[in-house]
Amino acid sequence: MRRVFGVKKEKAPGPTVEEATQRINKRGDAIDEKIKKLDGELFRYREQIKKTRPGPAQEAVKARAMRILKQKKMYEGQRDQLYSQTFNLEQVAFATEGLKDAQQTMSAMKAANKDLKGTMKTLKIDDIDKMQDEMMDLVDYSSEIQETLGRSYGVPEDFDEEELMGELDALEADMGLEAEPDAMPSYLQDDKEEMDLPAAPSGHAQPQAAEADEYGLPTVPRAGIRT
Repeated sequence: MRRVFGVKKEKAPGPTVEEATQRINKRGDAIDEKIKKLDGELFRYREQIKKTRPGPAQEAVKARAMRILKQKKMYEGQRDQLYSQTFNLEQVAFATEGLKDAQQTMSAMKAANKDLKGTMKTLKIDDIDKMQDEMMDLVDYSSEIQETLGRSYGVPEDFDEEELMGELDALEADMGLEAEPDAMPSYLQDDKEEMDLPAAPSGHAQPQAAEADEYGLPTVPRAGIRT
């Protein structure tokens, strides 16, 4: 059967946008080289025209220069066409890459949406509220345990509040006196009324000068002489 009908040949895949762009750029580079070569010839003919006198020789040089100039214009037109094709291919490549990026973004969002839905199924508001209530109960229970462990042993609880207030007032009074350097604490003060005592003398009395006799010696008082 293969000998009669033959085998269907598989078509080769068409060039990609990148391959087409590279091929066109190579053609453009080749045309640029030709234009540069023609520019060199035009420069040489222009110098010859300047040095040649008007006449048949100068006209012949001008004719050759015109032919080179026409070729340059033709190549420049081809190069512009290739530039336009390259620009169009670059726009297509940009759009293609944008669509690929959008496709990848969409796939990533779908996967994230699926994961989010699966996670939300495992979370329930009722379960969260129940867990919060249990945590609050545990915290309260822990506070009660800490308060119980912090109790003091051997401290009586039946104190007289009026007696305690009196001691507190006395303590505050003592603290106020200690703030003054010359103040005397309450426990050193006498509760009795101060006694009226005479004032202390300001100084000692000066003795009177003794009388002198005829010899200048002090005389002895008569009251002090015994008979």
